[in-house]
Amino acid sequence: MAFRTIIFRNILRRNALLPFYGYRHRAVPQIFISKIKYSSKPNVSTIVNINKELDEKTLDIKAPNENKESKSSSGSLSSKYTFMFLGISATMIGSYLVFEFGKPEVDSNSIVIKDEFSDLPTWKEYLYRSLKQFDKFATLIKEPSREKLLPDSFKYPYYQPPYTLVIEFTDVLAHPDWTYKTGWRFKKRPGLDYLLENLIGLYEIVVFTAEPGITIFPVIEAVDPKNLISYKLVRDSTHFVDGHHVKNLNRLNRDLSKVIVVDWDAKSVKFHPENHLNVKKWDGDDDDTLIDLTSFLKTIAQTEIEDVRDVLRFYKQYDDPLKTFRKKQMEYLDIQKQNAEKEKQQRESKPRGFFNIFS
Repeated sequence: MAFRTIIFRNILRRNALLPFYGYRHRAVPQIFISKIKYSSKPNVSTIVNINKELDEKTLDIKAPNENKESKSSSGSLSSKYTFMFLGISATMIGSYLVFEFGKPEVDSNSIVIKDEFSDLPTWKEYLYRSLKQFDKFATLIKEPSREKLLPDSFKYPYYQPPYTLVIEFTDVLAHPDWTYKTGWRFKKRPGLDYLLENLIGLYEIVVFTAEPGITIFPVIEAVDPKNLISYKLVRDSTHFVDGHHVKNLNRLNRDLSKVIVVDWDAKSVKFHPENHLNVKKWDGDDDDTLIDLTSFLKTIAQTEIEDVRDVLRFYKQYDDPLKTFRKKQMEYLDIQKQNAEKEKQQRESKPRGFFNIFS
């Protein structure tokens, strides 16, 4: 069925155009299409019954503003009820927590055990006792989960390495990388196996990181299949201070004169900066930092340094301690080589007689 034409007769008239000014004007006639007839014959007009309200009505231009005001008032009223509901809910939850955590302790015979709050009024007793419990929870979050992070050192006849190496895992031994296809992955740093295999026996190797254990333990086991890392300390072993996880070496249960911490973030060791060896944050590219680190740590152990903090304090004045150590090591080797050549020349220059054969 083809829809041909719609006849509108006298719809707008002269009062259809509305002026854009003035306080009062005539309203536009409202049009209601009640019935539409269709015809397939050409040139046949379609009859449309149109109901029109032609009565002149007065339109107040303030009406839209009144609607807006009514909507805003209803919105503020609903938000007021929402805040009231949230306030009542928070009060009820807080009262329940105070009641639960403020209960006095009881013994096996269900007899109340008196404490420092027992003589106070009931509401104060419950309130102070609950505040004490909340303070304990906050302490558990901020401080390490235990007093001794490492067990006591081994005694003879068991062997205890003379030095302790505390090393950060993320961006020192491995670099985290994320993609849409694979998600989070850790790239193993070149020279990691070399470091672990050469330092075992000289150092007690401890990985200390602020990563959660549930995610980092499987990664450490994957990069250390020989289990050369002695201990693994994670987020629950750190101090949470000013929004940062700090490694408190006092909890290690080790002599700090024999402890070296390798980390790229100085804030993580701000309690004991004298034990910190700064290395640059690894971004995943190939480098030989761990090779240089192995040489540095082996030299300290082989020379039997009494207090490693003296050595670390010296190298702390350089931006790149390992690069400086490598440079000084090359200079030392050159001097040793020159001295060996001089001694050889002196021996060759001596006359070889009967009396100086054994001289």
